[in-house]
Amino acid sequence: MNTTTNPPSRTVWLIAGILAAASLAAGAGMLARNGLPAPAAQTVPAKEAALPAARLAAAPQQAAPASACHDCGVVESVQAVTRKGEGSGVGAAAGGVLGAVVGNQVGRGNGRKAMTVLGAIGGGVAGHEIEKRSKSTTVHVVKVRMDDGSLRSVEQAAAARVGERVLVEGGKLRALPASQG
Repeated sequence: MNTTTNPPSRTVWLIAGILAAASLAAGAGMLARNGLPAPAAQTVPAKEAALPAARLAAAPQQAAPASACHDCGVVESVQAVTRKGEGSGVGAAAGGVLGAVVGNQVGRGNGRKAMTVLGAIGGGVAGHEIEKRSKSTTVHVVKVRMDDGSLRSVEQAAAARVGERVLVEGGKLRALPASQG
């Protein structure tokens, strides 16, 4: 009985190398496209941040008006952000089948089998990404400078106007008349 095993063929090593390179390229592309998350917003009131600690302690305390609105502020910036949708697996399955069919047209023998597998994997990944992008939505990240100087960030479907006076209610914005707030 022959107990020697054949070392993996060059085709297997080639496929493994291509898959590794594709994985690294996909990861680098996602980092380049999405970047790193922004740091959390600072909630130190602007008036306090501008004063040195000694002057702040020596400054006379002013009483806030009785009718002050604690949830009112002015829209400082609006940024439209596209959020990818969720993939259901239909795009991956369809892409995998299509990729396998295309991959099967290339090469002969073991090369054809390898290209069929690579085509199925690549088509599945591409199909999944296409499905997520087709289900993407756009939200508006609205930064509001509150009357106390803090900065709040609210996500909503509709855009707000920069400079508009708003009331922040439970994570939603409501426009205020110019005379109110």
